[in-house]
Amino acid sequence: MPFVSTHLAEVHYDVDGHGDGLVLVHGTGGDSEMVFGNVVGHFTDSHTVVRPNFSGSGRTHDSGQVLTIGDVADQVAAATRAEVQGPVDLLGFSAGAMAAATVAAEKPELVRRLILVAGLTHSTSPRERLYFDTWRQLLAIDTQLFKRFTTLTGYSPAAVDRLGHDGLARSLANEWPPSDIARQIELLQDFDIRPLLPKITASTLIIGFTNDIMTPIEGSRQLHTAVRDSRLVEIEGQGHMDWLADPSRVIELIHEFLDRGEAK
Repeated sequence: MPFVSTHLAEVHYDVDGHGDGLVLVHGTGGDSEMVFGNVVGHFTDSHTVVRPNFSGSGRTHDSGQVLTIGDVADQVAAATRAEVQGPVDLLGFSAGAMAAATVAAEKPELVRRLILVAGLTHSTSPRERLYFDTWRQLLAIDTQLFKRFTTLTGYSPAAVDRLGHDGLARSLANEWPPSDIARQIELLQDFDIRPLLPKITASTLIIGFTNDIMTPIEGSRQLHTAVRDSRLVEIEGQGHMDWLADPSRVIELIHEFLDRGEAK
């Protein structure tokens, strides 16, 4: 059970496989296993796969101070350097995409190729402020309402219906969210990585979902516009978290990108 220290935290991470480094960064409320447990095995025959848990997730622990995207980026970089020689291929999902982009911009020597899944460039717009503040307030008022809201906005309508009544009931009964998720939500309420994006030199694949309500597709389009060596793939009909149940298309795109070695 490896840990690495940063100025803020004792960062817990998982490491599997062998070969070139591939680092996978989860999003808000997730962890290394919840988000990437059914993904990691597709890469361990050719990569050393590092999956950090940033503050508020997994067994990572810290002093409880205010968390920023920069802090998460530092934790990702520390886990990466602890296990593999850079540069590495770096994938971030949701809030993890913002952290991964920050690592690529501020530590370009560490990142060979970058993959951003369902990311945003900032949360300063009225819609994003309203969304994340609503998320925060629901968590404070009623955890079950928070889980219902997350399900309805995190998955496409078709994905929710595929669960069925019994499956949906089981999902809502799961022991989630983690106890420290409020700090992760707070970091999303006022961030802006737009000034960093032109500094990214790594070849970049951006994956967005057209039915994403949580982080709308426009965020991926803005990332594509700002990151000069990037390719954008829009997956039709999927919501923010649909791919967690069936990651086959995302895995296919990642393999194609890593095998080709460049974005066009």
